[in-house]
Amino acid sequence: MTPLSQFYRDVLTGNGNKLLTEIQRGLEKEGLRVTSASAMLSQSPHPTSLGSALTHPSITTDYSEALLEFITPVSTDIEIGLAQLEDIQRYTAAKLDGEIVWGASMPCIVAGDNSIPIANYGSSNVGMMKRVYRNGLGARYGRMMQAIAGIHYNFSMPDSFWQASWELAGSPGSLQDFKTEGYLGLIRNFFSNVWLLIFLTGASPAVCASFLAGNREHHLIPFDEEGNSLHLPYATSLRMGDLGYNSSAQKSLEVCYNGLDQYLKTLHEAIITPHLGYRHFKTTPDGEMAQLNDSLLQIENEFYSPIRPKRVTLSGEAPLVALQRAGIEYIEVRCVDINPFLPLGIDAETIRLIDIFLIDCLLSDSPPCDETTRHRDKENLRRTVDEGRSPALMLLTADGEKPFAEMAAARLANMTEAAALLDTAHGEDNYSRALATAKERCADPEQTPSGRVLKEMRTENQPFWRLALDYSTQWHQSFLNNPLPDADLAKLEQQCEISIQKQIALEANQEQRFDEYLDDFFEQYRGVKL
Repeated sequence: MTPLSQFYRDVLTGNGNKLLTEIQRGLEKEGLRVTSASAMLSQSPHPTSLGSALTHPSITTDYSEALLEFITPVSTDIEIGLAQLEDIQRYTAAKLDGEIVWGASMPCIVAGDNSIPIANYGSSNVGMMKRVYRNGLGARYGRMMQAIAGIHYNFSMPDSFWQASWELAGSPGSLQDFKTEGYLGLIRNFFSNVWLLIFLTGASPAVCASFLAGNREHHLIPFDEEGNSLHLPYATSLRMGDLGYNSSAQKSLEVCYNGLDQYLKTLHEAIITPHLGYRHFKTTPDGEMAQLNDSLLQIENEFYSPIRPKRVTLSGEAPLVALQRAGIEYIEVRCVDINPFLPLGIDAETIRLIDIFLIDCLLSDSPPCDETTRHRDKENLRRTVDEGRSPALMLLTADGEKPFAEMAAARLANMTEAAALLDTAHGEDNYSRALATAKERCADPEQTPSGRVLKEMRTENQPFWRLALDYSTQWHQSFLNNPLPDADLAKLEQQCEISIQKQIALEANQEQRFDEYLDDFFEQYRGVKL
């Protein structure tokens, strides 16, 4: 039986090559608001000059009131997407008073959980649900973990690509199921190879000591005699390890991507089944509702993963229900660190590298995963997070352990085809250049963002927080030095005002009590049949 990846390849190497110019991308970049003078986490509310965090399409908050999130519209042009992200950051920089946006994934100087204010979205039901969900995250995992920032990369192939591939395959089943199966194959390959992406884009090998102050257990070692920074000598992305978005309770979740129903069933059970360890969370010290429910997962977003299958939801629709209704629409890559050496935290070369990686995952054979392969994938990710730049690093394969360098070279060689296809489609060599940079970083790990962070901390005799503050200040000043044109400024100011009015209208027109609203929302899960 011909693997689906062969049909994708036949389309992209034939008349359908130009379809690669229609890849749709969206960026979501997080960044803490910090005091410009001392690098302390901001304690002030979300600025009204940035609009409503609940309803603004481009500027919102993630877990904390101080954790901004910038969202670009979907675009098929990398440079346009980056320009939109830059405009949002230029606007934000001009509106902050005595604060800057932290340009690194691991947090600034923090003074414990209580110094991390949970985001506030007002009194509407949808706003209250977001607030209570965050209360639950704080109760279950601590607020400190929620102060970590990253970049989420949303990616989808054009519908015309799936249509052409489906027809070439003989139109098996429905087009929707064919598309979903294709994305699941990509996701399985992503998990098998994500260690390489972590090595190439990881930029969090060190943390401020304040992040781990108190009794929190960890395996990091002091970077300097003063103990201002903690690190691992060969780490790449501590954000993606046990210190970051991880959960010991969730380790019991065996999520399988062999079929959409299998994936949805696991999450569904985790959302509707009570978890004994969470039953005692009733109210916060301020008297607020402590969590949405006492299940292992409050909602789907609580499941931490380097990649997620996604679909745009209807108003009030649960993500799981949307996926069951219409299949996978796009994927969200969640493992990209903010690069402190770049003004936007990401650049076109990094985006092209991710594109190559994802297209290679699409074009490669994707056998079903099982418990053995899932364990192997998790262990390779862990080793790369902690020891990715070690010359002695070994990774697991089906045939035993192999040197990281050998595995990386083979993976990069395999990615040459995807880079060539993308270059041909765009009539340029930018993708091959991005792949060449990746090969250089594998040959000299000191050139990786994580390698550069530790090297600069050593040569400049700086703690992590000082390095991050210096670059964050530099990028903030560059945004201020290049203000938006009046027309663009007026457009963003209008967006902010409209978002505030939308929140006011939501709160004024609310008809249901919050408990009724939650009952209706979770009734969706009770109606799911898997």
